[in-house]
Parts: sequence; C-alpha cells; structure tokens
Amino acid sequence: MENLTNLVTMAYLAAGILFILSLGGLASQETARRGNLYGIIGMVLAIAAVLALAMADTPRPTTLPLMLGALALGGVVGAVLAARVAMTSIPQLVAALHSFVGLAAVL
Repeated sequence: MENLTNLVTMAYLAAGILFILSLGGLASQETARRGNLYGIIGMVLAIAAVLALAMADTPRPTTLPLMLGALALGGVVGAVLAARVAMTSIPQLVAALHSFVGLAAVL
C-alpha cells in the first residue's frame, strides 16, 4: 500500500506540473495546442491516480461505477456546453465551466 501511495503522490505532482505547463501554453495562440495536450495528459493522470487510490483504499463494488458515472456525466455536460457555444462566446463558456468548478468545491 505504501508503494501505491508513493506512486499516487508522484502522479499528483506530475499532474500539477502538467497543469501549470498547460496554463503557460494557453498564454499564446502558437502554443495553445501544446497547452491543451498538457492539460489533457495531466487530467488523465490525476483521474487515474484517484481511481487507483480509491480502488485500493475502499474496495467496495460501488466505488468504480460511481466514479465512472460521475466522469461520464461531467463529460456529457462539458461536451454539450462546448458544442452549443460559438467561438465568439468562449468567455461565457469558460465562466459556465468555472461555475461547475465552484459547485464541485462546495459539494
């Protein structure tokens, strides 16, 4: 279990670094694709670490379906919002997604 905890900690650290690189990459149009890629890789790494720790710490049969359901629901909501927003309305999309982050923090 200690090895898993160390591995998850390293994954969190790597994900955090990738998120910072993502923000730096999104600062200009020339590096935006790379910034998005860093963010995607960081999020996949963070989600994998959370799933690994949750499955090792609380091996209940409901853990994985609940987490995957939350991921699917969040993905669907994000995809619908992104599909409905025109390119000129990106600030509104960002504001909408930030409100979901705030709601997640409250919950």
